[in-house]
Amino acid sequence: MSRSPPLLLNTDAIEAWPAALLRAHGNADARLLARARWVLRRKRDGRYLAAIFDHGVHSLIPHLPQEPGAAEALDALSWLNPQRGSGPLEQRLLSPHGLHERLQQLGLDADAYAADTGLALEAEPVLLHSAGRDRFGRPLWLRRGAAQAWRRMRLQAAREGIALDAISGYRSHAYQLGIFERKLARGQRVAEILKVNAAPGFSEHHSGMALDIGTPGEPPAEASFEETAAFAWLQDHAAEHGFGMSYPRGNPHGIVHEPWHWRWSGR
Repeated sequence: MSRSPPLLLNTDAIEAWPAALLRAHGNADARLLARARWVLRRKRDGRYLAAIFDHGVHSLIPHLPQEPGAAEALDALSWLNPQRGSGPLEQRLLSPHGLHERLQQLGLDADAYAADTGLALEAEPVLLHSAGRDRFGRPLWLRRGAAQAWRRMRLQAAREGIALDAISGYRSHAYQLGIFERKLARGQRVAEILKVNAAPGFSEHHSGMALDIGTPGEPPAEASFEETAAFAWLQDHAAEHGFGMSYPRGNPHGIVHEPWHWRWSGR
């Protein structure tokens, strides 16, 4: 059986992952993942919901038809077939219709936050492409153009003696909300968290166009990256590949200087 293409299919509540890229949680999972094409994964907590085979669906939870978003995810998968390819999904974005309510639970007003920071609400793409793996061995997902540009840029850098690695790429609204929830549970206040994390829905990582870049031997997402040969190379060459640094010193969004954070805007 041929393996699923390196694509991540994204819906409001559920992601469809190529089974070959997921880690098994036990022996039963390992046997299923070895034969499945796709796995439905709940975005909120990462739980595996169903394994998708050429011949049908194997539920991993009771009452899969009642799982919020399951029918939508299965329907979206029907668009990924050899006849249609992925074209119909490439430019689609998810509607952030439920995000305002979830932000209100954190005591945040989306419109007021956007006005105060100048940050845009970032919609999640329906389809993301594999851009390899990040420093920690996790699958790295980006929009098609950004993934291709990252591969080309990293290769050019390597040919010139510079090692670049990715710290992180696409992150969902649900993932960003989880960051806030975990920090709140540890006793931090929302105002404190906002000094280092964009509000859920406003991180450029949601777009699938941004990634954090590092170099081996340097800690991830630290200001010291600015002193490396890798950063100097990016300053000279990143624009050739369509990447720009989003948060230089004195940026109008009030975000701390992030020499590691780069966004692809095309060429």
